[in-house]
Amino acid sequence: KEMIMGKVEEIHISPQRSNAVQQVDQASLEAGKGIVGDRYHEMARMLMSQNKSIPDNHVTLIAREELDVFLANHQSELKYRDFRRNIVTSGIDLNQLVGKNFKVGEALCHGMELCEPCAMLARTVHSAVLPELVHKAGLRATILSDGTVKVGNPISE
Repeated sequence: KEMIMGKVEEIHISPQRSNAVQQVDQASLEAGKGIVGDRYHEMARMLMSQNKSIPDNHVTLIAREELDVFLANHQSELKYRDFRRNIVTSGIDLNQLVGKNFKVGEALCHGMELCEPCAMLARTVHSAVLPELVHKAGLRATILSDGTVKVGNPISE
């Protein structure tokens, strides 16, 4: 029996690296590639056509609770999507999913590594993301089986 650990709060995609992030109500996760319509999915398709290996960052997740603390500390008007992670979660410690399989909606995923904040995020979001969101900026995961994810879906083991 699946144990529900958290839920999906928001879903974001960005068709190209520098494009604005779009919020969607549901998305298709494709095994070995990413979220259909997102930049990582497009990059995976291109690399596959050239017989090159695909990075393991098919999908990124971030905890709403960590974002809420950061936004409250900085009285910021930023939106969750400004942090450029694909799936905003609640009720789950994403750091505990490194090295584990879990389901997001219908899709089976595997937690690869923490998704640490980068210099680009510090420039585009807020300078404080680098010191304050280290080990709190989410999780990179690979997609092991296709599935649909919708806002409100459970994240389960």
